[in-house]
Amino acid sequence: MNKTKIIAAGLALSLLIGGSSWALAAGKGEKKEPASLDADTVEYDMKTGEITATDNVLMKRGEAKVAGQKAAYNLNTMDGYVVGNVIAIRGDIRITCDKLISDKAEHMQAIGKVHGTQQDKEFTGEKVDYFPHQNDYVKIENGGTAKSKDGIFRADYLEGWLKDEHYVGVGNAYVNSPTKDLEAGGDRLDYYGKEEGKAIMTGHAWAIQDNNTLHGNRLILYMAKDGSAKVKQ
Repeated sequence: MNKTKIIAAGLALSLLIGGSSWALAAGKGEKKEPASLDADTVEYDMKTGEITATDNVLMKRGEAKVAGQKAAYNLNTMDGYVVGNVIAIRGDIRITCDKLISDKAEHMQAIGKVHGTQQDKEFTGEKVDYFPHQNDYVKIENGGTAKSKDGIFRADYLEGWLKDEHYVGVGNAYVNSPTKDLEAGGDRLDYYGKEEGKAIMTGHAWAIQDNNTLHGNRLILYMAKDGSAKVKQ
């Protein structure tokens, strides 16, 4: 499937994926893979299921790894966090942030200088929320940027339903794809990729392609099968 820069940006949001949880214990429906925890100091309350680890923390479950300076995790509730130069790795996905929170297998949040990479894709933001059981819903309330070899996508507010290939940017939404000779933006940008293959810019919308400029309250960009893009008002 041909992907414009906007699609690549949406895929970049999927950097938080790679399993339903980075945590030690398996979530609902997940395979219970062997888990381990290493740190300079580890405290475990067998009554409450609470584990606290400090200094040189390394948590593993299957192929997933999370490292940081301090971690707390409850084996019963599956709630936990890791703080301090956090590095999370699963397969070819790598995320760094100041704090990573896991709420069961239903919600994860990366906070503080979030930076994710997956092959040629890159993502940055200050706070990212991920809900794996809601069609892989990702929310970046404070704005962020997604990059790939096809270009860049950014907005003051970003969200996406990754399984549906539906991505939304609100507030100074901007897309730039040198490979498609396309630059566009507006107050809001909606991209629908799975079925429709189009992007809708609304509110002070504009687009530049092949040295032609369009302005309007609403612009629609259609992606052809050959990967080209055409903009209509």
